[in-house]
Amino acid sequence: MAFGVFIHRADSIYDDSPAERYQFPRQYLGRVQACVGDWIVYYEPRRIAGTRGYFAVAKITQVVPDPSAAGMYFAIIEPGSYLDFANPVPFSGDGEVIEQGLLNAEGAISGRARSAVRPISARDFSRIVQIGLAPDNTLLTRDPALQSGLQEDVPPFLFEQERIRKDFVSNRIVRDRVFRQVVLSAYDSRCAITGLKLINGGGRAEVVAAHIRPVEKSGPDIVNNGIALSGTVHWMFDRGLIGLSDDLTILISRQVNDQSGVRAMINASGHALSPRHSAQRPHPHFLEWHRTECFKN
Repeated sequence: MAFGVFIHRADSIYDDSPAERYQFPRQYLGRVQACVGDWIVYYEPRRIAGTRGYFAVAKITQVVPDPSAAGMYFAIIEPGSYLDFANPVPFSGDGEVIEQGLLNAEGAISGRARSAVRPISARDFSRIVQIGLAPDNTLLTRDPALQSGLQEDVPPFLFEQERIRKDFVSNRIVRDRVFRQVVLSAYDSRCAITGLKLINGGGRAEVVAAHIRPVEKSGPDIVNNGIALSGTVHWMFDRGLIGLSDDLTILISRQVNDQSGVRAMINASGHALSPRHSAQRPHPHFLEWHRTECFKN
């Protein structure tokens, strides 16, 4: 088993779904197979404005041939392992390349940097994950019990050179905290349904990061499966009293006993607010699941 870096672009021509599968040609088969059972980092080259650098981690569970394309394969992502970085990591910073393994004997960036799939050292993996998952205290939950849990139970942001804390990226408390940070940042800490942005005296946002397809129903911790909701709206969304169409039209269940009251809560457009970046918009795949499995039409 080995750590790896997989290049993925938002406008990729490949049949990728980062939280589920990664498509690649035969030339990378050996490198990808070496990563089975271990973690990889996703990387989006910063060639155009808005790209992210190293932006997520995921665990590879198996490699299978693509039945619809000769010479192509899928790396299958272990369900629930994908996690967006709270802080996308640039290729270099302070004059230093983050992925030190790309430097040749002369200290120059080698041709390996152009490979769509490449191995990465444990030290480089550790460095990237440490930066990518560093906390932002301004977005932490206001729940004192969970705050205490974060302080006591989260593994420290320290990684041993010889032994990577692989359990760190699987820790549920860590994942919930990072998911909240990513989703609230995408929505500017504003409830997507009401349009309200409420911040308490301590500078903490009132909204929560809701999974559209819940974790217990195999919903991934990816920003496209998240939406920022205020407490009451979150309660209604989880119970299927509010839903969303693919174009983000807000749907109200006929089972709601106070239709006029709920409509008064909704922002004037009748549509959920979109994230600041279109790539972070709720994916129709997850919205459809919520309408089919949860929404009480």
